[in-house]
Amino acid sequence: MGFIKRFLKNVFRDGQQQSRQSSFENLSEDQLEAHLQVSRYGDFTLTDAIRPSFDLQVMPQAGYRHDAYRDGETGVRIPVLMVSASKEQLFDLFLDLLDPLGTEVDVVLETSHDTSRKGHQDLYREHIDLPVLKSSLYDFEDMLLDDGCTGIAVLNPNIPLEVQFDEHKLLIMYGQDLSEFEAILEQAGIERMEDMKFITEAEHVHSSSDEFQRQFEQLQYRLGLDDE
Repeated sequence: MGFIKRFLKNVFRDGQQQSRQSSFENLSEDQLEAHLQVSRYGDFTLTDAIRPSFDLQVMPQAGYRHDAYRDGETGVRIPVLMVSASKEQLFDLFLDLLDPLGTEVDVVLETSHDTSRKGHQDLYREHIDLPVLKSSLYDFEDMLLDDGCTGIAVLNPNIPLEVQFDEHKLLIMYGQDLSEFEAILEQAGIERMEDMKFITEAEHVHSSSDEFQRQFEQLQYRLGLDDE
């Protein structure tokens, strides 16, 4: 199924149905198809999982910035690194960023394939050897990169640190000490830009397919993930 067909079965997500008019309204089919076929912006390449707004409210680019997450229950402030990387290096960078978590990790697969469910479904498994996890993820690299309904989080609650490869194909790290992650980003040539905007901060669309959903289920089975 081509990108345009996948888009046509897609829905706007993440609260994008706002009061402002969508940039995709009133486009001809040719205009829409031409926009969705564009994956390269300068030296940055998007995966097939996501496309920006037609009017490019945020220009896709590589970089990272610091942020923070505040736990609603405890009020604890957790430092965050948010990263955007071009498709050519994205998957390998994700795997490299898992190394600071240690040799045994927990993993969460996130899915929004089932449109009858509200929000996402999280599938959790504790205690998996990191080399085993990496080997399994390699076998599903294309799906993890190009499916806009799949995300994955890998964490070590004993440190605690967490790395997310979300459905927008952003890399997000949580933890009190993020210095090891920053060193990996710098080695990979990802520049720090505290004023950068991410594609999630404007209108955007996700893409998926029935084949990606089948592959997701195969990965779920491979990892022995619960569906509770």
